[in-house]
Amino acid sequence: MRSAPDEAAPGVEVSLAGKIVLVTGGSRGIGRATALACAEAGADVAVTYASNQAGAAGTADSIRAFGRRAEVLRVDLADAAAVTALAASAHAAFGRVDVWINNADADILTDAGHTTWIEKLDRLMSVDLRGTVLASWAAVELMRAQQSGGVILNMAWDHVAAGGMTGEFAQVFCAAKGGVYSFSRVLARTVAPHIRVNVLAPGWVETAYGTALDPAVKQRITAGIPLQRWARPEEVAAAAVFLASDAAGYITGQMLMINGGDVI
Repeated sequence: MRSAPDEAAPGVEVSLAGKIVLVTGGSRGIGRATALACAEAGADVAVTYASNQAGAAGTADSIRAFGRRAEVLRVDLADAAAVTALAASAHAAFGRVDVWINNADADILTDAGHTTWIEKLDRLMSVDLRGTVLASWAAVELMRAQQSGGVILNMAWDHVAAGGMTGEFAQVFCAAKGGVYSFSRVLARTVAPHIRVNVLAPGWVETAYGTALDPAVKQRITAGIPLQRWARPEEVAAAAVFLASDAAGYITGQMLMINGGDVI
């Protein structure tokens, strides 16, 4: 039953003041933008990296420029022991983790190290899907021990909600990111009400892949997007801050698509 207008609760500010946030894959792109947006919203932030230590260190410096505390942690999300160690390191550094954002991915689009489709699929499954599952379980273990609970945000892809693309890239991405989406929905039911779990599903975003893409191909993609442009990483980050904040306190088990209407 809705409250009468004069009984309406006051609005909740989109703020992360006093929160501790961990962002995996925070050395570049969406992860870096998300870490900085969380810091700007008032959070202290831990960022992880797999190989780009310099990028992660640069993100941490920018976080500190907001007057917030930053920690840099190295982790291979395909390694279960390393994920467990990550949770322990984050807890040791901050005493708790209020928001855990699983952003890191295998980056098969720009990484030439995995050449066959089987190699690409295996890498996506080990990092994007299995790594997200392992990291989510580690986050749950931490947050269940906290009176305040916590928030987990996992990264999927808008096209897992539609069959609007063809080709091998779409197939392997939907296999991995579709798994993230389904897993996250079940996890949300499992850990409620103490922990909220939601999914971010970006579409075409101006990251390294978009920058290197053939201009004609990029224009063809852009023409099919209702808002006629690609997203900026900061726009995905803004969605992450909202879902991590108390303003989204009644939202769990949902997937928010940031895609300019490309998948509706």
